[in-house]
Amino acid sequence: MTTYFFADTGLLLGRSLRHITRSVDTIITTTILPIAFMLLFVYVFGGAIDSGSDSYVQYLLPGILLITIASGISYTAFRLFLDMKSGIFERFQSMPIARSSVLWAHVLTSLVANLISLVVVVLVALVMGFRSGAGILAWLVVLGILLLFTLALTWVAVIPGLTAKTVDGASAFSYPLIFLPFISSAFVPTDTMPGPLRAFAENQPVTSIINAIRDLFTQQPVGTDIWIALAWCVGILVLAYLFAMATYRRKIS
Repeated sequence: MTTYFFADTGLLLGRSLRHITRSVDTIITTTILPIAFMLLFVYVFGGAIDSGSDSYVQYLLPGILLITIASGISYTAFRLFLDMKSGIFERFQSMPIARSSVLWAHVLTSLVANLISLVVVVLVALVMGFRSGAGILAWLVVLGILLLFTLALTWVAVIPGLTAKTVDGASAFSYPLIFLPFISSAFVPTDTMPGPLRAFAENQPVTSIINAIRDLFTQQPVGTDIWIALAWCVGILVLAYLFAMATYRRKIS
């Protein structure tokens, strides 16, 4: 069956994407929260926050992009949970398709949906005054980091999608991920935080990812942040993938 993995995944991806197009409110909902945060912090709190940047939206956008991803991947767990409860997985198992293609279709759907949400958020930021002199290569690196982060968190989302007992439980796991950027360099420099909080903020994965993206946008040397960011993303991806696949095998065995 592995011979047909890509064809099976493509077919099931088309199915998932059709579900997305029939509920455009899903993408709209995932973009409302980060855009609301961006509007709130730029126009309400921005004047009182010293970020060391001429434009607060310049400083803020990298963190908002990560919140967008964290908000979007909750729907992966939601859609996967519904498929588990509807019995469609049992139907797929009776068909001659690669079993892992079912999960990969959901994962790739998450990448497409989140990419659309990220584009919408960036367009709103441009309207609000965001500007970057970064070249094409820097933008491609930013895109690569965001897609890798999305892929890692999506595989994390697969786990509650497979194991949750209720639909609320399937998507509730994303709440801590949405608020993790608040304890990072997303909104204020970490050196303004008290000792223990600063230590946590500077050593959690979101901060290094935000700092790397911010430096790429502002054409500053990225230093070690980009390697730390990539290490976090790859580490989370590998562990989440292995755990999710092991959980999936138990479910279908």
